[in-house]
Order: sequence, then C-alpha cells, then structure tokens
Amino acid sequence: MKTLPKPLCNVGLITMLLLSVAGCEQKSSQASASSSVAVASSADATMSSMAAGAACEGVAPSGDLTAVRIEAANTTRTEPGLYEGPVWINDSLYFSDFVFSEGFPSRIQKLDASGQMTTAIEDSGSNGLAVDNNGLLVAGTHKYKSVSRYNLVTGERTSVAQTFNGNVFNSPNDIAITEDGIVYFTDPAFQTAAAPGGQEKTGVYRVALDGTVTLVDDTISNPNGITLSPNEDVLYVNGGGEQGVLRAYAIVDGQPQAGKDLVTGINVPDGMAVDCLGNIYLTEHLTRKLRVFNPAGEQIAQATVDANLTNAAFGGPEGTTLFLTGAGALWKIDLAITGSAY
Repeated sequence: MKTLPKPLCNVGLITMLLLSVAGCEQKSSQASASSSVAVASSADATMSSMAAGAACEGVAPSGDLTAVRIEAANTTRTEPGLYEGPVWINDSLYFSDFVFSEGFPSRIQKLDASGQMTTAIEDSGSNGLAVDNNGLLVAGTHKYKSVSRYNLVTGERTSVAQTFNGNVFNSPNDIAITEDGIVYFTDPAFQTAAAPGGQEKTGVYRVALDGTVTLVDDTISNPNGITLSPNEDVLYVNGGGEQGVLRAYAIVDGQPQAGKDLVTGINVPDGMAVDCLGNIYLTEHLTRKLRVFNPAGEQIAQATVDANLTNAAFGGPEGTTLFLTGAGALWKIDLAITGSAY
C-alpha cells in the first residue's frame, strides 16, 4: 500500500494493541445499537494512534459525513449489477462493473479527472481491484476463479494465484498488497457459479513473492473486505453476513497470526480502506452505510448513501477524496486525510 506514508515508529506497537484487544470487553457508545465493539484500553489506543500517525498529516473524520453521488458515473447497463473494487491509478479511478446474469459478466471502467467514464478492459471477469508495486492492476477474477494481473495498456492478463490444494478458488473478491508485493485476498462464494470448481470452504489467503499460496483463515463465512494497516503489521478482514465481524491479524515476521475480532455485529460488511492514521473505512452493503472505526475498534464517523454499498478507496488530486462504489453508482466524500488507493 505504497500510497500511505510509512510511520517512523516501532512496528511492534500495533501488534501489542492487537494482543490486548482479545481480552478487552469495553463497548463503544458511538457504534450502532446492533454492534458490540471490542475496545482496547485508552493507553494502548493512544500508543496505536501515535504509531500509525507518526508520519501522517491529516485530521481523522468524525460524526456524520456527506457522500455526494457522481452523476457522470451512473451505470449505463440495463441489467442489475454492482460496481466494485475501486482503485486510484495515475489520476483516474478504475473499478469493476459486473451484472448478475449467468457468469457475472464484468468489465473494468475508468473515470478520469475530467469526469469522463470509459471502459478500460471489456471482459475482465473481475470483482475487487488493487495496484501492485509495478503499477499493474491486480484483480479478483471470478471468471477464472483466480487472482489475475492486468496490463492496463495492452489488456494482457496473467495469473497471480490459480489454485490451492489442487483446486481452483470459489470467487476471489477483495485484495490487499504489501509494499514488497505479498498479496492477500478473500475468497467468498458470492460468484462461485461463474465457472466450475471451487474450495470446500470460503477463506482468506496469502500469496508469497514466489507464488506460494497459504491459507490465513477459513473460519469466516464468506470473507469479503480486506486491507492492511499503514505499517503493514496488521491485516484486517471482514465477513460473516448479517452478523458480520471485522477481524484483525497481527503480522509478525511477514506472517499473519491468529485473528482477533475487533468489531462484531456488523450488518453484511463489504469492502474497506484505511487512512494514514490507521482508521478503517468499512462499508455495510444492505444498510447502505459507511462506518469508520479507529484502530481500537471504536466507531468515529459514518455516512449513508442511496444505493447498496460495496467498497471504498482514497484518491483525487490530493489523495483526500474517499470514493465509494455501489449498485451502479459512485460517490465521493471530501476528507482532510490521505489513505489507501484501494
């Protein structure tokens, strides 16, 4: 996640925070009544904020935020579907645009700085998107039941991860990539009917630099959104449907440890982004809500949009615009802080 400033701090601080979260039972009064939030002690939360924000200039959002629909990006399709996986690359926003018909046909759209929308890749078969350290687009591709890499100039596709234990994946969804190129992705079953085969369980996976795929967690039903802390020493994953969770995994020596539930009671969690202070921007699909949590799991801000919501990413000329994707629609929220480009 190269777009985030790297804090000049001891990376063990946030790991210490995660270890403290497991035994903490304080509830956040700012979260919705349906949610129970695991909150770290104020001392640990302060340490985390200092660690994440040491090289971050910006102000965290608070309270009710206003999301503005980008009318120029309204869908041109007649079939119902979703926009997904926003990613900011070279002054433009790219996102997947798929429909619910057989095979979940998908294309990658581009919204440029002038507000013009064009199709970058016509038949991508994609859902979540990210950008690697070579500037290439990485996609969860349900069409191929794999994680793919696309050259946006030529449209050429290559595989990042094709199988685990001899079988293809279900429908790779969202992606997070470390600065040195390690890929994490979620594999729910939402578009598993797009092609034959799949895994026995839905899961979260890690792809090493040599292409080796390992399982991080298979205990979350339909894991969905995935992102990394600014220091890349915490992996965040959500999922679980109507009684969903946000789970945090400390990363030690490049390997994710056992996950701890940071927030529970989330209603159909979907995609996520993080800002340079480590705050987590989580979308709730059916409630059409964006919820913002600090690294301790306390809700600090929220927004509501007018269609089902799927994902979030930072972009814009200053990197302070939060873009939201949903059911045939895009929104933007102007903030006073930078964050991850996907």
